Amino acid sequence: MGKLDIVAEPGTQGIVITRVFDAPRALVFKAHTDASLIKKWWGPSRYTTTVEQLDAKPGGIWRFIQRDAGGDEYGFHGVFHEVAAPELIVQTFEFEGMPGHVSLETARFEEGDGRTTMTGISVFQTVEDRDGMLQSGMEGGATESMERLTELLRTLA
Repeated sequence: MGKLDIVAEPGTQGIVITRVFDAPRALVFKAHTDASLIKKWWGPSRYTTTVEQLDAKPGGIWRFIQRDAGGDEYGFHGVFHEVAAPELIVQTFEFEGMPGHVSLETARFEEGDGRTTMTGISVFQTVEDRDGMLQSGMEGGATESMERLTELLRTLA
């Protein structure tokens, strides 16, 4: 429906991502907390995503593994700090290929006129960590993930 908007103010530790989906908020929220749905949209399509663990409640942990065609694996994990269905998820995010570089992510889901605006805020420990994430190809991966999520939501609506 909408395009992905990414804002990263120079010299700050944050990234703000906004996307509008033509789907009800409860469904967009569910797609972020249901393992059977996450594996269908999370990450670029050149990888398969396995949801190894997902306990979407305060103190619960999550771990996803992506595999490429050659069998290489890339792990990601975090801890849920707040989960308030269907409006809010606060969690940590860590790429296991760069341990110790943890960001705090907040996703807000707001509904209006049958559409949902998702606003994601990622706060990194340092400006350098934030800039490293931007330089890693994050924008392309996030854009493709949101396109895949849009298609999935169309099939579920």
